[in-house]
Amino acid sequence: MHNLADVELPKGHEQVYTHADGPLFEFLNPEGVTPLLLICDHASQKIPTPLDNLGLSQNILKDHIAWDIGAAEVTRRAAKRLKCSAMMTGFSRLVIDCNRQPGDPGSIPSISDGVTVPRNQNLGEEDEILRSETFFVPYHHAITAQVAHLWRHGPAPALFSIHSFTPEMDGKKRPWDAGVLWNRDPRIAMPLLNSLRHHKELNIGDNEPYSGKDIAYSIDRHGGAAGLPNCAIEIRQDLIDHEEGIEKWSIILASALSDVLNIEGLHQVEHF
Repeated sequence: MHNLADVELPKGHEQVYTHADGPLFEFLNPEGVTPLLLICDHASQKIPTPLDNLGLSQNILKDHIAWDIGAAEVTRRAAKRLKCSAMMTGFSRLVIDCNRQPGDPGSIPSISDGVTVPRNQNLGEEDEILRSETFFVPYHHAITAQVAHLWRHGPAPALFSIHSFTPEMDGKKRPWDAGVLWNRDPRIAMPLLNSLRHHKELNIGDNEPYSGKDIAYSIDRHGGAAGLPNCAIEIRQDLIDHEEGIEKWSIILASALSDVLNIEGLHQVEHF
């Protein structure tokens, strides 16, 4: 785990975020032997104390706008089954979204799914930079460091990101149980789609309900830019908001990824 106490904040802002707010991110299985790093960019709904819940109620912070419900626990269990390391954020996507480029309007959302976020209104550039340097930068630095560690001690590692999505958006039901998201690199996406579709009861989407060609900051930065095999999955939240579903999907995902990781030639540098 990495704590705020370990972060050197920009001069003059040392008291903005307290050191008692816990880990910036959770690093699972640092000694994992599998050439794979799982990441979960929206693992937590936690808001640092000085931000006063961003002006939102606790009920809102339990909702999907604050985090990807169920994704963290699926990541945790899948990492254990795969004997791989994993990196998970320790703060809400409403503080800053680690799957968006800083400066993007969606990076620190003022409105999320129709909900106004009071403490994100009219932020100055200095405030946005502070959030980026305090939360976003250490998380991505840790991912970079672990990818480098795996690469130094084995073949080119794969990167896999785990997310969840709402069963309904803008009044429209989303029929997919899960969607495989990918941008240019098909090396994980195609065999993973085939593997998941062997479960006849599941409706598996290809770049649904979002396209990895539109939203893929983390896997592009840490995987695509280096030519490492990379991919993401979105699992529908009502399927993993309870113990039975979390266990089921961690087994499904770990089994499918285990097969994919054993494909000959997967662990090579290749740019697309």
